[in-house]
Amino acid sequence: MELQKHNKPNDLWISIQGKVYNVTDWAKIHPGGDIPLMNLAGQDVTDAFIAFHPGSAWEHLHKLFTGYHLKDYQVSAVSKDYRRLASEFAKAGMFEKKGHGVIYSLCFVSLLLSACVYGVLYSSSFWVHMLAGALLGLAWIQIAYLGHDAGHYQMMSTRGWNKFAGIFIGNCITGISIAWWKWTHNAHHIACNSLDYDPDLQHLPMIAVSSRFFDSLTSVFYGRRLTFDRLARFFVSYQHYSYYPIMCVARVNLYLQTLLLLLSKRKVPDKGLNILGTIVFWTWFPLLVSRLPNWPERVAFVLVSFCVTGIQHVQFTLNHFAANVYVGPPTGNDWFEKQTNGTIDISCSSYMDWFFGGLQFQLEHHLFPRLPRCHLRSISPIVRELCKKHNLPYTSLSFFDANIMTLKTLRIAALQARDLTNPAPQNLLWEAFNTHG
Repeated sequence: MELQKHNKPNDLWISIQGKVYNVTDWAKIHPGGDIPLMNLAGQDVTDAFIAFHPGSAWEHLHKLFTGYHLKDYQVSAVSKDYRRLASEFAKAGMFEKKGHGVIYSLCFVSLLLSACVYGVLYSSSFWVHMLAGALLGLAWIQIAYLGHDAGHYQMMSTRGWNKFAGIFIGNCITGISIAWWKWTHNAHHIACNSLDYDPDLQHLPMIAVSSRFFDSLTSVFYGRRLTFDRLARFFVSYQHYSYYPIMCVARVNLYLQTLLLLLSKRKVPDKGLNILGTIVFWTWFPLLVSRLPNWPERVAFVLVSFCVTGIQHVQFTLNHFAANVYVGPPTGNDWFEKQTNGTIDISCSSYMDWFFGGLQFQLEHHLFPRLPRCHLRSISPIVRELCKKHNLPYTSLSFFDANIMTLKTLRIAALQARDLTNPAPQNLLWEAFNTHG
């Protein structure tokens, strides 16, 4: 029996701890979607399974067992240490101990939203209105962290309340579908920094983090070719200049992606609730903006709120844009290694943890995505030592240095885009920009 042959949607097998399971039918109802299973099909996925599933998930595997075992199944030294750590954290109850961060965050968000609404409704000052926009942007940042928590682990007391929290704070308050987030984010975690499998790196025609995109790679996630045409070449050639402006309005793309998914024919979990929640957002947000006295203030209010949330978009990209990338599907036998190579931590003092939402510990989060953020700082030294033991990278930079490293990465790709040979000049505008760029 050759496991790797069973890697198609209608014939999908995986192995966990050497035991082979047929997940062809299960993939259709898998809570994490079918993409994680498809990306790792025909492989041993033990480390990924441990990372994303609670202990209770093991008891359901027997229904899918084929009766086969992998021949000569072996576990690498890195995987042994990783599994030992995961077991120790589970025995210590760390995956269940969520702390009081959710309550504090909800109170903080409520305060920010209340102040924003008050400023819009009860003040006639332009600067108060701009401050209200900034507060709304800050509230959206904190809500995104709560949505991230709800998506990765059960932050509420029951699964039902957790689902409600995800849709309420995601769709209703931010306008970004929790279903869209789970769809893309699960794929990102499984295929961290794969240029053709990780949707979080696929931003043509505006941004390319690697010259490998110049070959017009096919996105396995989106099922389409990422064409590197003249327009893409133009934008990418100046991406180190346009990076921050793009981040300021990146939220528009998230709204668009949400609408495209919810209006598509793709099977979306809780699609009706996601659509309803999105309608709620596009009801209250325009109404709030309409209470401002004139169109210049309305436009400025929206732009200020978007620019503030742009800080978070920068944070997210710092964790991956300058890290190592690769082309091809993820592999199950180097789970730990792929995460260490594809992530960058942001070093900061503990009093700034609220600002980064725990995601400054990006490697720790990728290795243990179900671990509540309140524990990430405490396990950081353990993960660092494990990386040192196995001679694997553990990259931790200050926020400033991470920005510099990301800009350098973008600049390198930009200059490479300009240097591509092209027998026919695009147009006079292109030549003028490249002459003086």
